[in-house]
Amino acid sequence: MCHQLKSQDKRIRSKNVNKSKIFVQFLRSLVLLDADRQHMTHPTSMTRQDSPIFSSANRASSVKPLVCSLFPWRTGLTALLLVASGTIPIATLADTSIVHAQAPTTPPIAAPTTAKVIYVNPEVGTDTPGAGTSEASAYKTITFALTQAEPGTVVQLAAGNYTSETGEAFPLTLKSGVTLRGDEATKGENIIISGGGEYISPTFARQNVTIRAEKETTISGVTVTNTNTRGTGLWIESANPTVTNSTFANSNRDGIFVTGTASPKIEANRFIKNGGNGISVARAAQGEIRNNVFQATGFGLAIGGTSSPLVSDNQIQQNKDGIYVSEAAQPILRNNVIQNNDRDGVVATVNAQPDIGSADNAGQNLIRGNKRYDLYNATRSNALVAIGNDIDPKRISGKVTFTPAQFALRDIKGLWAQPYIEALAAKNIIAGFPDGTFKPDEPVTRAQFAAIVSKAFTPKGQRPAVNFQDVQRKYWGYQAIQTAYQGGFVAGYPGNLFEPEQKIPRVQALVSLANGLKLSADNSSAIAVYTDAAQIPNYAAQPVAAATQKQLVINYPTPTQLNPNREATRAEVAAFVYQALVNAGRAKAIPSPYLVSLP
Repeated sequence: MCHQLKSQDKRIRSKNVNKSKIFVQFLRSLVLLDADRQHMTHPTSMTRQDSPIFSSANRASSVKPLVCSLFPWRTGLTALLLVASGTIPIATLADTSIVHAQAPTTPPIAAPTTAKVIYVNPEVGTDTPGAGTSEASAYKTITFALTQAEPGTVVQLAAGNYTSETGEAFPLTLKSGVTLRGDEATKGENIIISGGGEYISPTFARQNVTIRAEKETTISGVTVTNTNTRGTGLWIESANPTVTNSTFANSNRDGIFVTGTASPKIEANRFIKNGGNGISVARAAQGEIRNNVFQATGFGLAIGGTSSPLVSDNQIQQNKDGIYVSEAAQPILRNNVIQNNDRDGVVATVNAQPDIGSADNAGQNLIRGNKRYDLYNATRSNALVAIGNDIDPKRISGKVTFTPAQFALRDIKGLWAQPYIEALAAKNIIAGFPDGTFKPDEPVTRAQFAAIVSKAFTPKGQRPAVNFQDVQRKYWGYQAIQTAYQGGFVAGYPGNLFEPEQKIPRVQALVSLANGLKLSADNSSAIAVYTDAAQIPNYAAQPVAAATQKQLVINYPTPTQLNPNREATRAEVAAFVYQALVNAGRAKAIPSPYLVSLP
């Protein structure tokens, strides 16, 4: 369905869009400014030379609620996120008020058996010829070790702080084919590289960078931070490094900046408390960003230029915004959890066109619980498509074609009833809950069952409606109950009652389907296949026999045990209803070892 949420105030939207255009032009006209310029008080403010991507601090001037004026510059925000220069205690990375998610750890990257290993220890090492050959005889600085490293070399770091005070000269440059490795198991918790130095970028002019990675390099198991003004932890420009099992925290601007034609693999890292963004992606960069945690780190990701990275299986929460997509960027967003961010989950602005799922490839993102919008299309004219995601439709703003998640119910994977549930969800007969679950083992009420069969079979009226005393017109299931009753699928109880909130037994569900579809049994002894046939009520014997003969019955885990009087679960009802659709010629058969078949 096409979900288009219009502006609450077109006049304000128009005014704000004009202001946004002026602001973008203003950014692009700036020259490199000194950090103490008074009209930009935020220490992470960016010029054209810095970035075309708005930082979390600056985004307030480009995208804002439609019912309020421009946000002021957020002065002092970064100061709250920074730590003093010099050695950074590990405690600064652990804030119990925010740190809940854990990035998965990928298997450690094994060095080739022929790789040369250079050892570095900032406490006991020495930068002298002949050192670096073992843990006991290590170099002191990464800087010196890198001058000795040839392609294929692994620079192995001991625990400690690597700073200018210990002799490091920043930025550290990893030459092609070199691996910088710390402790992957702890994501570099005790291996901290802190500092920054000037780097003249071919695409972004002067920067302050801790590490610069060239082609075919690897960084793993380290913590990187840069508290300098406009400080970035790792700079990747037109290169394809692998960055894994590391922590990027407390940098003044970005944890990682990806630009040019870079195509890195960034996987299983933590991004915490960076003042600008966890990762910025610009220009024509691509690559893969997988299985990372972005938490309390400005924007989780800011993606601009014409870049098109794959952003998959990340946890993005408690940031200013989850993912901010600008300019003409077209990132591919799949299987991410984007929730509880301070403003918006996913934002698209200018001419951005993020891929949030298509009919052929569902997005399967969970985007919920963000303070303002879960999905905000603030582009000039683009319509976004978001198919197969778990998003609250009420928290979508702008022009969006939205089809909710139907195949990504996270608690049915591997379940015996999974194919039946997914098939009915695809037909919009059943649905999951807002938290992305289906709750397959919960019972089904008689009203819920009436709603399911009404959707599945759209029965034509065969008898007059009945005004059940316990089903008022304002009751949510009133019309579904009437439709199912008139179509012959359900019946009432004595005293003109329906008992809509009663949990429906399995036997009632089968009788309902058999009666509604007018099934009859050629062999009334068909129920003898069940070891507990004696428990089937007399009134239900013939309909259950018919349901069995027509292969409506699926019994898990024991096909010969019907459990007729037990409450039917959501999974069991899904299986019964799907099999009824198969019998009616409206669905394809799904093989199952739990399908009851007569000899």
